[in-house]
Amino acid sequence: MMHALLMTLAVALYAAALIALLAGLRDRVLIARSERFGMRLAIPAVVVHAILLWQSSYTAAGLNLSVLNAASLLGWLMAVMLLLAAPRQPIQSLGLVIFPFAALTLLAAGLFGVPARTLVPLGAPVEIHVISSVIAYAVLGLATAQALLLAWQEHTLRHRRPGAVIGILPPLRSMEALLFQLLASGFVLLSIALLTGWLFVENLLAQDLVHKTVLSGVAWFVFAALLIGRYRAGWRGRTAIRWTLTGFVLLALAYFGSKVVLEVILGR
Repeated sequence: MMHALLMTLAVALYAAALIALLAGLRDRVLIARSERFGMRLAIPAVVVHAILLWQSSYTAAGLNLSVLNAASLLGWLMAVMLLLAAPRQPIQSLGLVIFPFAALTLLAAGLFGVPARTLVPLGAPVEIHVISSVIAYAVLGLATAQALLLAWQEHTLRHRRPGAVIGILPPLRSMEALLFQLLASGFVLLSIALLTGWLFVENLLAQDLVHKTVLSGVAWFVFAALLIGRYRAGWRGRTAIRWTLTGFVLLALAYFGSKVVLEVILGR
């Protein structure tokens, strides 16, 4: 009963934070106040979310990173990173994507989650890989949310409806600069995650890990090519958006796709 009450509270707080941000879209005079209020509502949401994650994921035998628990962890970490960065960066608008994602993943894990059949053993080397991987996914998830907002901003500007975004989102160049800051940070973390995987995880090319290994490697090359293209050729706009989305889809397939196949289809 307590678990259900906490889950309901966290989802309600995420929803209230989202509503506050949406209210700012309707009244530009109040947008700054709405953003601050939305961020404040999200703080207790991530605290309660963290308690629920701890209860469902940490066991004496290891980490329960079932597909829904992992998705909930990703949503929580993205929300935490957003709240930590918001006082220094104009990224409050990312809450329009991150808060509903965090709420939905928490709700799915609470309603449909089952214990993982294979637990991730606790230990320093493996923990380094797991932590770096999750943080890399979260940062690149923020970059993907930023790319989606950038796509909306570009679409409205191209269709001569700038009023839909002026005063709501930062200028286009600022949005692109933030996108590549997130991509660069996520790329470094992804590189660390892949390196620690090669060093500390046994049998990376085993049958149940080969798809994850290959797709993660391909995603790494996609993000590397995008950053090189930005540095050498000034890639931006639609090109940056497409490459960002492609890279994150590959990452999602690498982990969550393999998890779904192993846990849901094969029952491992």
